[in-house]
Amino acid sequence: MISSSMALSSPVSLFQLCMLLFSFFFSTSFSAKLNPTIDSLSLSFPLTSLPLSTAKPLNRNPNLRTLSSSSSSYNIKSSFKYSMALVVTLPIGTPPQHQQMVLDTGSQLSWIQCHNKTPPTASFDPSLSSSFYILPCTHPLCKPRVPDFTLPTTCDQNRLCHYSYFYADGTYAEGNLVREKLTFSPSQTTPPLILGCATESSDARGILGMNLGRLSFPSQAKVTKFSYCVPTRQAANDNNLPTGSFYLGNNPNSARFRYVSMLTFPQSQRMPNLDPLAYTVPMQGIRIGGKKLNIPPSVFRPNAGGSGQTMVDSGSEFTFLVDAAYDAVREEVIRVVGPRVKKGYVYGGVADMCFNGSAMEIGRLIGDVAFEFEKGVEIVVPKERVLADVGGGVHCLGIGRSERLGAASNIIGNFHQQNLWVEFDLANRRIGFGVADCSRS
Repeated sequence: MISSSMALSSPVSLFQLCMLLFSFFFSTSFSAKLNPTIDSLSLSFPLTSLPLSTAKPLNRNPNLRTLSSSSSSYNIKSSFKYSMALVVTLPIGTPPQHQQMVLDTGSQLSWIQCHNKTPPTASFDPSLSSSFYILPCTHPLCKPRVPDFTLPTTCDQNRLCHYSYFYADGTYAEGNLVREKLTFSPSQTTPPLILGCATESSDARGILGMNLGRLSFPSQAKVTKFSYCVPTRQAANDNNLPTGSFYLGNNPNSARFRYVSMLTFPQSQRMPNLDPLAYTVPMQGIRIGGKKLNIPPSVFRPNAGGSGQTMVDSGSEFTFLVDAAYDAVREEVIRVVGPRVKKGYVYGGVADMCFNGSAMEIGRLIGDVAFEFEKGVEIVVPKERVLADVGGGVHCLGIGRSERLGAASNIIGNFHQQNLWVEFDLANRRIGFGVADCSRS
């Protein structure tokens, strides 16, 4: 989700200005939800809202399991429903109120809903939490020039710290910066975290920012490892959404994961098109139908200006490629299924490899799609799942042109993370992948 510091009237104007904004904000976050309104998602991370002082244990959904009672580390397993986003329901405040948040490895600041425009069950009520605290304008984080804090902050009329957050898909949120904690169980409570408390937003859910920034959830809560398993998605109108798994802490399946080292960038390395807080991986190439495309590996690495980095983003639905890579993919797809391409059709303004007709038949013609990394690690998308159902009988390859999004990066979205464990091992600065049947993991 590309974040901007400016209030823009439409997604189109944001696309046009995003590249200019990169020169001012070096730690933008990348995520691209092509459809921000998914009303049918439901999650299981729920706990009952009981005061911590009660003698009774917190009742919780059986899908939420606390695997360790250590207060210094987390070992929690949960499940979520998946459609176009990974949405978790987290217990915010004291006593906890359950908030739906999109799990987004491409952004930093987490924020929740704090207004009455959403259904009462979806909005956080600060007056009911004894641990809620609003940051005043005198707080150090309310100074826009603090390094790696890319949100513009101002003093509102009450001398409280106000923030604004904008994304390339037109999603926005603004409100006050606050301090609040999460209560997973009586023995598993985070320290107070800096969050956004949105009084205005264009989405009914919040965001759980999971990148490498110092204000992200892992950084503030001192989470050293987390992972998720995205199940295969169903038809757009299917109300019986598949269930995936989410771990905070160790994953018992990790012995069979294959890891790649994250690329890191020193704070002194200021490149206008680079996001130093993203999970950047060393991609080396792409195969389609077993054919290695003629794309230099340098296309997937940041150049002197930062363009070309490849990041893993759970908050992006599709995968996005810079022009050099996208053109090579499109050339190969046109070669094998050219006459079937839906002419003049561009989904979401970014994806133009779309088709009418049988998705299975077209998938067989295209073949498996593989993203290659160092050490022989790869993500392989089988031909049965290379096309995404975008509605109206249209299916798209699930790859968009990133420069139409306003980015200069390669972004691996959750569509290409299906049936795959993805583990973010922050302590060892590596990312692991493991093939799985995520509906059963």
